[in-house]
Amino acid sequence: MIQLHTPNASRNQETRLLSFMESVSPGRSGRSRAGGGSRRVPPPVFGSAPRTCTFSSVSAVKKPAKIALAVAVAALLPALTAAPASAVANDDKPGTQGQPGKPADPGKAGKAGKSRKDPDPPPAAMSKVGGAQLGQPGTQVKLGAGAPVLPMDLTGRSWIVADAENGQVLASHNAHWRLPPASTLKMLFADTVLPKFPKTDVHTVIPADLEGMGEGSSIVPLHQNLPYTVHDLWLGVFLRSGNDAVHVLSAMNGGVPKTVQDMQAHADDLQALDTHVVSPDGYDAPGQVSSAYDLTLFARSGLQKKDFREYCSTASAKIPGPEGKNNERDYFEIQNTNRLLTGEPGLSPYKGIAGVKNGNTTNAGATFTGVAERDGRVLLVTVMNPDSSEGQAVYKEAARLLDWGFAAAGKVTPVGELVPPKSAAPSGAPLGSQPSADGARDTAKAAVTAKKGPGSGGIGTALAIAGGALVVVAAGVFLLNRRWPLPELVRRKR
Repeated sequence: MIQLHTPNASRNQETRLLSFMESVSPGRSGRSRAGGGSRRVPPPVFGSAPRTCTFSSVSAVKKPAKIALAVAVAALLPALTAAPASAVANDDKPGTQGQPGKPADPGKAGKAGKSRKDPDPPPAAMSKVGGAQLGQPGTQVKLGAGAPVLPMDLTGRSWIVADAENGQVLASHNAHWRLPPASTLKMLFADTVLPKFPKTDVHTVIPADLEGMGEGSSIVPLHQNLPYTVHDLWLGVFLRSGNDAVHVLSAMNGGVPKTVQDMQAHADDLQALDTHVVSPDGYDAPGQVSSAYDLTLFARSGLQKKDFREYCSTASAKIPGPEGKNNERDYFEIQNTNRLLTGEPGLSPYKGIAGVKNGNTTNAGATFTGVAERDGRVLLVTVMNPDSSEGQAVYKEAARLLDWGFAAAGKVTPVGELVPPKSAAPSGAPLGSQPSADGARDTAKAAVTAKKGPGSGGIGTALAIAGGALVVVAAGVFLLNRRWPLPELVRRKR
């Protein structure tokens, strides 16, 4: 067994580390490098047909042997309230936004173990949520017999790869380092606010809704004094990473300060204790931080929700634009900025990808959290601020970690776990003992829809999504497996 626990692995170990996979190259879009914090937003594409994606639904819950259980699948975690205030807004799109943050920290696991002298190294002591080893600086991994070594050239200041079903952390690097999150913080925003408004609700954007957005923010764009459905707004948040859509939804939620409070309260419930929320959209702001561990918690929580899974896995959609002749509105196409999902010319999407969110700001550099399925196993990966000369490094490093995780599953000893939310256990019961859903449905219903036209924002994507509450299992089995399982997941098949 090999255990890498500090940035300074021995030279003998370093020479044994080999490259595991081919790079997967996704694209970036975002703020211009020249403007110190401003960003360039690509113009909307008019008149093009929506990109069709094929999804299938596969249960992410594995039943223990010799136990026959009736399973109902579902969404979890209502939004809660309490905590800080203040805000501004900015956003990211993976790739051309500002200066890429501070250099990555020393220890890299990989063939050459290319460590760097970091003027701002990780703290010697970090949070121990999820296990004491996750609070240690440097790379944490325990390789068993037949386990592949970690991939080469992992330059992220912080990263984590975990099993989305049972919460086991397979490997990590500075998992609890508190760093600027950029637009990956929108996962927490969505997980907090998304349940509050039916997607069919209509809201007319007024100038006050857009006040306080950070300079150079990424936008959908939305147009003042015109109506949008909540469905349209969430497409703008997830696909275009639009800070204007975030601010409109925040206004509907009672304003930016209240939304920040709600997000902080929800983060606290999720035990995401590295996170301090200042802006709902992830725009660079003093004191706004999160961690690879916390971002992974946000993704895991959000993926309990059917609408969250739909939006984060949608490659392209159409939303209404400005008014034209006879006060009629044309629809224009927007594409998801997650390049592991959509790819770009000459670059293929990652097989089995199902979301989640990317980000890029001046202070944060590039950030990304993704979820993917292969052979019935679902993994989550987060990479924060890689320092690499290769294009689209945040996606390529995430893809390498996913490939490693799929190959290493069952061959490594977990170095920690993704904890369940505080609200997942009834008062007085141990965390993880029982699911905290409103109630289980008798069966998981497969809702297959193919929506087109104005009512759905122009999405022509077929979805197969299971509804219902969280999986119901016997308390003893839940305790034994320490599982906070995902409901059936939407996945891309290629």
